Amino acid sequence: METRRMELLARIAEMYFEQQLTQSQIAQKLGYSRSMISRLISEAREQSIVEIRIHYPLQRVRELEVYLQKVLQLKEVRVLQRGSLGHSEMLRRLGALAALLLEAHLQEHIIIGTSWGTAVYETVNAVHSQTLEGLRVIQMIGSLGTLNSDIDGPELARRLARLLGGQYSTLPLPLIVDSETTKLALLNAPHIRRVMYQFKQIDLALVGIGTIDVEHASLLRAGYLDSYQLESLREAGAVGDVCAIHVDIDGNLVNTPLTRCIVGVDPATLCSIPVRIGVAGGQSKALPIVAASRAKFINYLVTDEIAALRIQKFFEGDGTL
Repeated sequence: METRRMELLARIAEMYFEQQLTQSQIAQKLGYSRSMISRLISEAREQSIVEIRIHYPLQRVRELEVYLQKVLQLKEVRVLQRGSLGHSEMLRRLGALAALLLEAHLQEHIIIGTSWGTAVYETVNAVHSQTLEGLRVIQMIGSLGTLNSDIDGPELARRLARLLGGQYSTLPLPLIVDSETTKLALLNAPHIRRVMYQFKQIDLALVGIGTIDVEHASLLRAGYLDSYQLESLREAGAVGDVCAIHVDIDGNLVNTPLTRCIVGVDPATLCSIPVRIGVAGGQSKALPIVAASRAKFINYLVTDEIAALRIQKFFEGDGTL
């Protein structure tokens, strides 16, 4: 779009949203018809010159936060009150709650590592724009190359860095390669080694928590795993993953030919990051959250009431869900 057109849209948007002039008043000042002003305001929204953010009251369930912090041995837990929210709206509000936790840890020269997925996307989308000197965002796992690039690792790293006025580094490799030999060869490339060297400098990790539940497995929906591979992970004891590192319910690593072909941060490096914020909600994420906590992949958790209650049932029942 031409610069002059964008400036016009921005001027009209400022008059309407900030100066609170009516469309008729703007039309009179600029010499346009009222209907034209209405169309230009709509165009400003479509072109993202205007972004409308609704700040919902984020109600939390304090007693479940205290409970999960104790049984999962985490530093802090935030539990969103779910109520009658549908899954998509729950994720949006979960992201807003996680963004508040993330922002509480931000400081100049911080290095942030990101994974991928809808929960991480919603978190990044809710972060307030600011400028932090020396901030850097690093993509911690290979790319999925999904049709929805917004939730993929490279785009999330870029978007978060731009929101916070920092720099970013992406990992230009696929998440899963065809063999362990191929993986080792790729990781030895100088430009890849430079990116992965930065993993050890990360101060804060923002990660989603995956499940092997067929209906909700993100790697299956993204086309990176098929149902046979998902079943092989289940047979090996996997219940979930963080950064595509699969673990069983006790937090032990699952070792299969497939897991040895995954490109990304290694478990020991992930666990060494001082602040590790996991974001996940819904009943299918209950066991994966338990596993991720036991593996020490996360030490902060943002989840919803449904997942929290099922985790409570797991600990107070017979160890199953």
